[in-house]
Amino acid sequence: MREGAHPGRIAAFPAQDLSQEATRALLGPCRDTPVTGRSAEPQINTREPIIQEPEQSEPEATRRDADVTESSRANRSWWDRNADDYQTEHGTFLGDDRFVWGPEGLDEVEAELLGPPEDLKGKDVLEIGAGAAQCSRWLAAQGARPVALDLSHRQLQHALRIGGGVPLVEADAGALPFADGSFDVACSAYGALPFVADPVRVLREVHRVLRPGGRFVFSVTHPVRWAFPDEPGPEGLSVSASYFDRTPYVEQDDEGRAVYVEHHRTVGDRVRDVVAGGFRLVDLVEPQWPAWNTQEWGGWSPLRGNLIPGTAIFVCLRD
Repeated sequence: MREGAHPGRIAAFPAQDLSQEATRALLGPCRDTPVTGRSAEPQINTREPIIQEPEQSEPEATRRDADVTESSRANRSWWDRNADDYQTEHGTFLGDDRFVWGPEGLDEVEAELLGPPEDLKGKDVLEIGAGAAQCSRWLAAQGARPVALDLSHRQLQHALRIGGGVPLVEADAGALPFADGSFDVACSAYGALPFVADPVRVLREVHRVLRPGGRFVFSVTHPVRWAFPDEPGPEGLSVSASYFDRTPYVEQDDEGRAVYVEHHRTVGDRVRDVVAGGFRLVDLVEPQWPAWNTQEWGGWSPLRGNLIPGTAIFVCLRD
């Protein structure tokens, strides 16, 4: 690790392959921490908006190309703006110290995709796209030594609000600020990979920071979902687009600037990405919708979840 991440503080790092000037331009005015590579004192009041922007019209949803820089900038700003609402809406379901892999509610306690909980004791674990670090708190309770990383400063402020002393790092998953071989395990529950234009870059970075024999498990929206409308009801059960269309989903403002980006990969693409990243794929889990889960989460719902998969979880090993 190039610089220590301390409980109760957010360590902020510039992207490894950008100059400080380029990094500041990439981050834009939404970031309120210095791009210095030094730990920055956070704002503790997580209900006070950190982004003051004039009222804007609803963004336009479209399908168009969005490169690495545009995707990172748009999604950092989106999560900073929407972290409060996200944690308010989903915080009860996620809990403060649960490890849930997706809207279906598959819990790591039952799934053991990272291995038996007792084997996590003493392991160095990196959580990518940690949000409010709920999964990292669960890992710490098993005796692991987790580090929670996220692109969004506001999400990490919610991690501070909940507490628990987990080290927090604000950084881009495509430029991890850690030395080679720093971790035994890495995990990501809907973090980073659905939102990046170059998933292989992220996978290679994770491979680099893992020790030989390390495991990386990540969950993403199941690729088949892209062929259906993102609706939880019956209207979401009819194919409306080509599964093979990789054009990103983009929400953009009146000037055509992306404010939110998601990238589509087919199942085959994801498998090839894992291999190109240097990993060996050992399992692909498609959680079934459980009878106890009656809630809707965006386009996820019991109706759809009983008919088509909503989440794909890739279990990978670094040989």
